[in-house]
Amino acid sequence: MTISLPRRPTASRPPAVQPSGSASSRQWVGYAFLSPALLLFVVFVAGPFVAAIVLSLYRWDMLTPAQFAGFGNFTAMFGDPLLYRSLANTFVFASASLVTHLVGGLLLALGVNRLKNKVLSYFVRTSLFFPFVISWAAVALLWKYVLDPSFGLLTYYLGRLGVDTPNWFNDPSWALPSIIGIDFWHTIGFTFVIMLAGLQTVPNTLLEAARLDGANARQTLWHVTIPMMSPTIFFAAVITFLGAFQIFDPIQIITPQGGPDNSTMSVVMYLYQKGFQSFQVGYASAVSLLVFAVMMVVTLLQFWGSRRWVHQ
Repeated sequence: MTISLPRRPTASRPPAVQPSGSASSRQWVGYAFLSPALLLFVVFVAGPFVAAIVLSLYRWDMLTPAQFAGFGNFTAMFGDPLLYRSLANTFVFASASLVTHLVGGLLLALGVNRLKNKVLSYFVRTSLFFPFVISWAAVALLWKYVLDPSFGLLTYYLGRLGVDTPNWFNDPSWALPSIIGIDFWHTIGFTFVIMLAGLQTVPNTLLEAARLDGANARQTLWHVTIPMMSPTIFFAAVITFLGAFQIFDPIQIITPQGGPDNSTMSVVMYLYQKGFQSFQVGYASAVSLLVFAVMMVVTLLQFWGSRRWVHQ
C-alpha cells in the first residue's frame, strides 16, 4: 500500500520588472544631461585650443589670407628678447604671489581661527574676503588713484608725515612690486578662506596630544598643524601659481602698456599686444601654446614634488 504525500504548493515567482525604455534611450538621457557642460568645454576650451595649434602654423594678420609658416613662429620665439623679458617678469610675479599668499593666508587663518567672539570672527572673515569679489577693473582704478604721485591719498598723507613717496607705476624699480602688492590685497581673501577651511579640519585630539607631550605653539604648528594641512597648502599653491601666471588686468589698466621700460610686461600682456595690436595672430597663438606648456610643466613638477611633503 503506497501513501501519496500531498505536494507542497510551489510559490509563483513575481514577473520580472522590465526597465522602462530601451538602453539606447537611457543613454540619450545621460548625454542630454552632460551636453551643456560638454558644449561649454568644446566651445571655450577644446575648440580654442585646437584653433591655437592650427593658427600657430600660419602667418595671419586677420586681414589678408593666411600663409603657411610651419614651425617658423616657434623658431622666431627663441630670438625674441621681449618674450624672455615678459617670461622673467611673469615668473617673478608668480613666485612672489605664491610665497606671499601661502604665508600670508596661513598666518591670517591662524589668527582668525583663534578668535572666540563669533561676531568679530565673522566680521574679520568678511572684511578679508570682500576685496576678492570686486572686479579687477575697479581694484586697478582704485589703487591707481590711491598711489598717484600727484594727488593720490597715500601720497598726500605720507607727504604730511614728511615721507617722500616714489613714482609707483612710472619707476621701473617700483612698478612690478606695486602690482604684486595690489594683487596681494585683491586676492589674499581667497587663499585665506582655503587655509581657514583646511585649518578647521585638523583634529583637536592631535593638538591636545601634542600639548600634553610638552610641545609649544611653534612645535605644534610645525609638526602637527602644517603636516595635517599639507593637502590644503598644496591645492592653494597650484591654484595661486596658475592664477598669477595669467596676470593681465592690472597691468593693462594701470601701467603704460607693460611699462615703464617693459618692467611689468607679463607674458599674457605680450601675447595680447602681438595678437590684438600688432595682428600677428599666428605668432600670438604660438606664444599661447608656450604659456600652456610652461604652466603644464610647472604644475606637473608641483605634483611630483608633493609626494615628498604632502601627507594624505
